[in-house]
Amino acid sequence: MDSQDRRRDDAHDDDPDTNSRRHSNDVTEKRLEHEGSTLTETELHEIERRLSLRPLAIYELVRQEGEDELTRPLASLWWSGLAAGLSIGFSVFTQAVLRAYLPDTPWRPLIECWGYSVGFLIVILGRQQLFTEITLTATLPVLARPKWIGVKAIIRLWAMVFIANMAGTAVFGAGIAFDALHTPEITDAALAIAREAMEAGPWTTLMRGMAAGWLIATVVWVLPSAQNAGFFVIALLTYLIALFHLSHIVAGSVEAMALMFAGELMPHQAIWSFYLPALAGNILGGSALFALISYGQVAPELDQRGN
Repeated sequence: MDSQDRRRDDAHDDDPDTNSRRHSNDVTEKRLEHEGSTLTETELHEIERRLSLRPLAIYELVRQEGEDELTRPLASLWWSGLAAGLSIGFSVFTQAVLRAYLPDTPWRPLIECWGYSVGFLIVILGRQQLFTEITLTATLPVLARPKWIGVKAIIRLWAMVFIANMAGTAVFGAGIAFDALHTPEITDAALAIAREAMEAGPWTTLMRGMAAGWLIATVVWVLPSAQNAGFFVIALLTYLIALFHLSHIVAGSVEAMALMFAGELMPHQAIWSFYLPALAGNILGGSALFALISYGQVAPELDQRGN
């Protein structure tokens, strides 16, 4: 290390702002270094392995992912978003399969709602572009460094992914309405699920959309520290979306498209009663509320450049 590097390190150590921002990890390391421990080295490593990532580390992981998404080519966003729109259709279809083959009993929703998780597992584990997922990851970099160029980048990302998602859901919804797989009992169950989803009015859909957006953003926030439990985190939190009858703009679009292609729902009705309130709710819950709260809990630990 040269003298210039040493001077930088000495200045860093003498900086009261830096020292006042020590985290528990740093304090623990210093204590063990000076006082030692009765635990073996293996036991200390096991404790370190089991410690969850602190919020600042999770924030940095999600933020870096958002920065990557904001700079991806439009063609990549389009094809990934289209794949996500098609894949999410398996949430509705799998739920319909379970409804079709399970007995009509009060406990049936507790089982059939697990089918709703299938599409989300494909999309999230497959790293496909889902609109409600990127509302959090793309927002954090802009919150850290609010500039007009960042706002333009997030609008570009959201617009392309949303359009691609809608195109995918239109194809899958048409497949359900026209019974492309020649499974009439499953098609009937899927259309019944879709009718139930579209029954709520605009205000109820808005509130349900906010809750759904929050849960999807929670998936994004929890995954970095979930380690090998990522599958179960995604399955459980998206299961709750179906169980609570919440409104997800992309998965719900499959249901709306199916009803429109079946001639049971007019486009203007779908736009007013579902698309607009669900979209607004997902953005508010997933981007505005969750991103602001997530950013707020780490903001005091960031430096002046937002790092």
